[in-house]
Amino acid sequence: MNGGARVRPDPGLALLDVYDAALPEVYGYLLARCGRRALAEDLTAETFLAALQTCRRHPPAVLTTGWLIGIARHKLVDHWRALDREERGLRAVGGDAPDHTDPWDDELDVLLAREVLAAQSAVHRAVLTFRYLDGLSVGEVADVLGRSVRATEALLARARAAFRRTYLRHMEGGPA
Repeated sequence: MNGGARVRPDPGLALLDVYDAALPEVYGYLLARCGRRALAEDLTAETFLAALQTCRRHPPAVLTTGWLIGIARHKLVDHWRALDREERGLRAVGGDAPDHTDPWDDELDVLLAREVLAAQSAVHRAVLTFRYLDGLSVGEVADVLGRSVRATEALLARARAAFRRTYLRHMEGGPA
């Protein structure tokens, strides 16, 4: 055996050290944002596979649950982008005039709000989730979505308007 050659341990094994503690956190993060168990499970699996590949290429200085949730956020964005592309392929998108009123009243019905959010387009769901559920600034949302701040502000205005319309229709007892 060559005295100078050493076998490097697989950096992906470090992921096992945080897996048990991080798994429920990552899954919970995804489930709260997508609302579907099967999808959250799939995205959780994709998150850990991506983390493993990243660890093997460029091991992070410290493997943390926060780092894994960052990967989960990107997997969720990728899912919503793919869903948005699919939706655009199935229908022509009409342009809504931006409504600059904020639909987020203190009196929102949480269950209804989740239902209404789930009914929004993938891109609207993404921008509203990152801005209001994750508490990211508009600039941070723009970074996550790979858009300019101005484009993200316009998207956020359209998403709020669409959410408001759907929410009010539900509140009035009308169809979504």
